[in-house]
Amino acid sequence: MQMPKPKIIFSDRWILVINKPSGLVVNRAETVKGKTLQDWVEENNQISKSVNNRIIEDRDFVSRSGVVHRLDKDTSGIMVVAKTPQAFTELQRQFKDRQVIKKYLALAHGRLKPKKGDIKLPLARNPQNRKKFVVRLKGKMALTYYQVLNYWQKGEWFSFLELKPKTGRTHQLRVHLSHLGHPIVADPIYLGRKRLIGDRQWCSRLFLHAQFLSFIHPQCGQRVQFSLDLPEELRKIMPQDERR
Repeated sequence: MQMPKPKIIFSDRWILVINKPSGLVVNRAETVKGKTLQDWVEENNQISKSVNNRIIEDRDFVSRSGVVHRLDKDTSGIMVVAKTPQAFTELQRQFKDRQVIKKYLALAHGRLKPKKGDIKLPLARNPQNRKKFVVRLKGKMALTYYQVLNYWQKGEWFSFLELKPKTGRTHQLRVHLSHLGHPIVADPIYLGRKRLIGDRQWCSRLFLHAQFLSFIHPQCGQRVQFSLDLPEELRKIMPQDERR
């Protein structure tokens, strides 16, 4: 199977901003088969492992291919990659200090109420299934702000949401919504088998898209922001007056 390829949104000497397609794994791992975003970055010479013929000694930067953060395999949208060790360190700091603003668009089952609020629940790895996460009292606290953009009906009710994670836990948005009884449409991990089969009849992939990313440029010190429309495969299943 051919690797879905990212598209470059912005590039300069210090950073690379890309649109990651759904289906593309970000990080290399022993359990990952096929090409990853890291492979694409290296194969397309988006970062250099040497400067003036001197090998860059920042092992973290090199081993991660400049990839500062991640999106789940099934999630699409905006990511930033650092092109230099200095940019890598600075962007990592911003993510750690929660200076990066992230917004996602999602379609969830049911009518989430109230229309605006936050979800603050601790998350931990599921001891029965290491590929999943659950809400657990002794887990790491995770905070998600949400706003319902609209409700719409397709046999059942759905909530079209803007999600703003303040923390960056693995599967945070998916677990928070699933725990509240509003799992994201076509989620292959947190939906039951019957419901997933039903969703896949009209939505081919997880309906979660990283739509907006804002951070301080590591070289000039000015805040920059990038936004993306929904990809076509998600946009086309929205009601006509909802498409964006």
